[in-house]
Amino acid sequence: MKITFFTLTALVLSFFAPEKKQEDTKIPLCHGPANGMSLLAANPAFAKAHAEPLPFTYVSKAGDMVKFNTPDGKTAEGFLLKAKKPSDKWLLVYQEWWGLNDYIKKEAETYYNDLSDVNVLALDMYDGKVATKQEDAAKYMQSADQTRLQNITKGAIAYAGPKAKIASVGWCFGGMLSLQSAILTGKQAVGCVMYYGFPIQDVSKLKMLDTDVLAFFGTKDGFIKQESVKEFEENMKKANEKLTVKMYDANHAFANPSNPNYDKAATEDAYKRSLTYLKAKLKA
Repeated sequence: MKITFFTLTALVLSFFAPEKKQEDTKIPLCHGPANGMSLLAANPAFAKAHAEPLPFTYVSKAGDMVKFNTPDGKTAEGFLLKAKKPSDKWLLVYQEWWGLNDYIKKEAETYYNDLSDVNVLALDMYDGKVATKQEDAAKYMQSADQTRLQNITKGAIAYAGPKAKIASVGWCFGGMLSLQSAILTGKQAVGCVMYYGFPIQDVSKLKMLDTDVLAFFGTKDGFIKQESVKEFEENMKKANEKLTVKMYDANHAFANPSNPNYDKAATEDAYKRSLTYLKAKLKA
């Protein structure tokens, strides 16, 4: 990633299965126990491990904030960069724990500029709240409503339309949401990129994927450890799903320029790989 701030989040999120699976499906987004998100977000050491974003203002020439309906009868927002000509190709971009800030918007536009005829939508998963301080990010993460997050994603998929071919990308919290999104998108899913997000280990949930997954992790990551990545690879095999993992000799949040662990070489390589992958999947 070129310009975006990320951090580790953990969340317990229940998604319903896509239409091809009629039963309700519980898909955990967690780093351990069910209350892992709250525990991590409330941990001062965890917060201090992630530098607060430097002031940054980004004025887009191509994108605008849009509203869309969600299944709970509300509306949600996102930063939309509309394809220059009508297109059913979509890339959903998932924020990290700070919220949909200008760094995420800039990253969304970077993908937009490097892809061809793709609608790029960066989702606001906090309904307008954006954190600049660690304590606020922790508060927003702890108070994030599971059902509301599900409905925002469902609303975005519906906004793209029933004929849309949808890929997703996200970092840490967003990396996990990207994987969840791919499951929820069902047969409309064509690609999924996740940066150091905690992987789903439930084989029954992974079997619901209709796309392969490209994932980036760091060998020095103290949060998403290599054992978890190995287990993820094994479970994807059990689910007969394709997973490509690229491990870097780097720490968690290696693609975060504000983090002392930022690795420029790994970031540039990961972005190139993600772009090549998305171009192939979206035929863009």
